[in-house]
Amino acid sequence: MARLDVNRSGEMEVFVRVVDLGGFSAAARDFAMTPSAVSKLVTRLESRLNARLVNRSTRKLQLTPEGCRYYEHGVRVLANLDEAESAAAFADSPCGRIRVSCNVPFGRHILLPALPEFMARFADVSLDLSLTDHVVDLLEDRTDVAVRAGPLKDSALMARKLGTVKMHIAAAPGYLERKGVPHHPGDLASHNLLGPNYVRAGGGWPFAKDGVGQTIKPTGSIQASDGEALRELALAGAGLARLADFQVRNDFARGSLVPVLEPFTASDSEEVHAIFLGQGGPMPARVRVFLDFLAERCRLS
Repeated sequence: MARLDVNRSGEMEVFVRVVDLGGFSAAARDFAMTPSAVSKLVTRLESRLNARLVNRSTRKLQLTPEGCRYYEHGVRVLANLDEAESAAAFADSPCGRIRVSCNVPFGRHILLPALPEFMARFADVSLDLSLTDHVVDLLEDRTDVAVRAGPLKDSALMARKLGTVKMHIAAAPGYLERKGVPHHPGDLASHNLLGPNYVRAGGGWPFAKDGVGQTIKPTGSIQASDGEALRELALAGAGLARLADFQVRNDFARGSLVPVLEPFTASDSEEVHAIFLGQGGPMPARVRVFLDFLAERCRLS
């Protein structure tokens, strides 16, 4: 059973648990309190802060903007309190669970091979890893760190750049034998362009040569949920795909994929960042060492 200290940290803990569990009743059961007692505690917290944190006019728990900010900071403060207690007992060794979201290509080719080394270094840290090319909401999904490729949207999130990756347009030799090798972006009109089924900034394949640029949207017969699925489709001869250099380097060496239109894609690249919550303040040691590990072992040239 969760323990409640009736003080500022206790109020914060109750509020965070209300949000995590989705309501006053669920939090009340967790703390062995009545729902009305939890509701009064949150009301007292709102009065002390002089800010409404929760809209009570809807059946579903709905946070106000002030409530979202208080929750975000509260999660971090409580994590730091947990870490402080753990530090006293375990000599400040990073410990606890890190929830990580990572785009599929970077995860499969860069992160997963490096994780055994991280786990060997930090035996008291556990990882909850999700590979997806869909952008997750770190606050809503309770995610500590997300690895994302491509342009970053303006937000309150912090970012640590892991590098820049060259992008290629690639196809299997068998596909090019059937459909012909494109020598100019205009030739792509007669080709099957494999693209993602999720929304991304830009939304197309950029080409440039001699100062002249254009963007072509992939509108082929197959769309896929992640970049690694697009690579597998390209390997199977389904069409052309835009893929990261670390995905296709070995495929190019083996000849199972062939780069095309290289004179027009020389400047095509994407930045990769590790994204995390916070405004530059203290962060849990487990998150800090994971970010440091990414910068050390998963940095892109």
